[in-house]
Amino acid sequence: MPTPILPGTLDMLILKAVSLGPQHGYGILLRIEQTSSGNLLIEQGALYPALYRLDAQGLLDSEWGVSENNRRAKFYTLTAAGRKRLKEELSHWKQLTAAMELALGAEA
Repeated sequence: MPTPILPGTLDMLILKAVSLGPQHGYGILLRIEQTSSGNLLIEQGALYPALYRLDAQGLLDSEWGVSENNRRAKFYTLTAAGRKRLKEELSHWKQLTAAMELALGAEA
């Protein structure tokens, strides 16, 4: 059963997916699903506004191309600013999850 993503993690997931190589929107959905072994499913209604926002912030570059099924699609790549943001967010995420593990593992 898919796990809902936590608020505030969609951008990090998108940046990570795009860091693995250029991809179009639907391909990013599939990449997140595949890399999470099907545990994380992103709704298209959430993905595309996030892609536009990340592109407008200069974290992604986009250009039109042709998808594997010969359809016109916008392909996204990570910018230097996007790589920097991803590194920062991953560092923060690792600190947060380590602290959560400690707190939730506490015993009386």
